[in-house]
Formats: sequence, C-alpha cells, structure tokens
Amino acid sequence: MGRHRRTTLTLIAALALTATACLLSACGYSSDSKDVVEGEPVKLGELQYNVVFSRFLNPKDNEDSAYLIGQPQLPPGHSYFGVFFEVQNESEEPQTLASSFTITDAGDQTFEAIPSESLYALPFGGEVESQEQIPVLDSTPQQGPIDGSLVLFKLPASASENRPLTLQIPGPEGPAEVTLDL
Repeated sequence: MGRHRRTTLTLIAALALTATACLLSACGYSSDSKDVVEGEPVKLGELQYNVVFSRFLNPKDNEDSAYLIGQPQLPPGHSYFGVFFEVQNESEEPQTLASSFTITDAGDQTFEAIPSESLYALPFGGEVESQEQIPVLDSTPQQGPIDGSLVLFKLPASASENRPLTLQIPGPEGPAEVTLDL
C-alpha cells in the first residue's frame, strides 16, 4: 500500500512539473532579456523583433537571386548573408523600425547591413502601423518561402569561421543581441 502511494505521488509531481513547464514555455511566457537566440522574440520599445531565419545566400539559386536584386557580384572570399525578420507592433501608435543593423563575429569584427532593392527587404527606419507587422500581411515577403523581411549583409569567409555570429538591433533602451544559428 505504501509503495502504491509513493508511485501515485511521484506521478502527480511529474504531471505538475510538466504542466508548469508547458505554461511557462508555450502558453505566453516571455522574457525581457535583450540577449536572445534566433527564433526567440525580443522587445525593443513597442516593437517585438523575431529573427525567423538566417543563412548564406547563393546568387546562382533561383530563390536567392530574388533577395539579391541589384547587388553586385562579390569578390572571391565574400558571401551575402540574409537575416529574415518578423516585427510586431502591438501598440496603439505607429512605431519606427531600427535604421541600422550589425553583425559581430567571435573575433570582434563588425559588419554593417547593406542597402537592398529586393521586394523582400526590411524597410530600415520605416514605420510599422498600429497593431500591424512587418512583413505586411499578403505582401511579397510575407507570402515568400521564408515569410520574413530581409536584412542583407556582405561577409568575408572568416566570419563563418568565427562563430557565433551575433546580430545587434538598436532600440530605445539599448541594443538587443541575437545569436544567429549557423
């Protein structure tokens, strides 16, 4: 009888722990940390930025060529790198997007985002209307293969060897840092 009771108590404790984990992870828990990993949203002022995907881009690939419209051929030893965002404005007022983004590698080399003519490009310094998102619903980037707006970088080969890469997003209360998943 004592053994059955211990087993029941252990099972109840395990179920309570599982329910608590579910509530904290999947049911709306959010951290105020400005140091996150790719795929984890970060709030800067009234905007919530989420890096949905990042990767090196291949100019010879049909999908990637749409992200690289107007970009010159790179010299040997360099690659284009795309960071794809979803940005939410849940406030009652229009909010302004960050006007610059940088990536820092483990060797402390910093790389600035470059301008892009692509329909998928995030509009640096643009506005996100009240209760809206970037990419805007039914827009080219929102309906594209990655479902995100692009921030484009030109990186030397050494950057991929000096991982992790960390994306900095400026914000009103200081920058956020997103560790990119390569």
